Amino acid sequence: MSIVEDVKNELLKRNKDYIEKIDSYDFWNNHIKFVVDEAIKLANAYGTDKEIAELGALFHDIALVSNVGTKADHHIQGAKIAMEILTSLNYPQDKKERVMNCVLHHRSSKNAENIEEICMCDGDILAHFDNIPMIFFTTLTMGKMTLNDIDMLIQGFQKDFDDLSDKTKKTFKNKYENIMQVLFGKNWRSL
Repeated sequence: MSIVEDVKNELLKRNKDYIEKIDSYDFWNNHIKFVVDEAIKLANAYGTDKEIAELGALFHDIALVSNVGTKADHHIQGAKIAMEILTSLNYPQDKKERVMNCVLHHRSSKNAENIEEICMCDGDILAHFDNIPMIFFTTLTMGKMTLNDIDMLIQGFQKDFDDLSDKTKKTFKNKYENIMQVLFGKNWRSL
């Protein structure tokens, strides 16, 4: 088995435990699998280490899936968990640190220090656009907003787009504008 398969299996085990013991939210099917897909696409497009970007994507929300820490510090806790798992799998130290930094800096591409981290960060953001029903569902069901507060959702999507790296923003711009037009009509540009 490859390191990626080992990590994915560990993540899926933790995801199953989370669903059964903590909450019914399925991190893998609602978010992480989309992040992995986008991070791999970006790594291929940008000519960087696909394995590092993919592992970063698999680990980026591991603290949430493991119910460790808070949402605010999940990048810090996730980096620690990634380091522990990769150490147990005898992954090379230099690569462990690169994966750990992908997790640590995944909150925005503005925090990214290299192209692998950008692929992971941008993959996380693009995943929000890959599963829009999940964004609407979680936002509405978690009580953060009502249909009368749609401007909050528009601003969230705009913030996501603004957080993309300049390179990804350029290639994603037309798709982003089409998504926003379909979801929110003409008024989304006025916010």
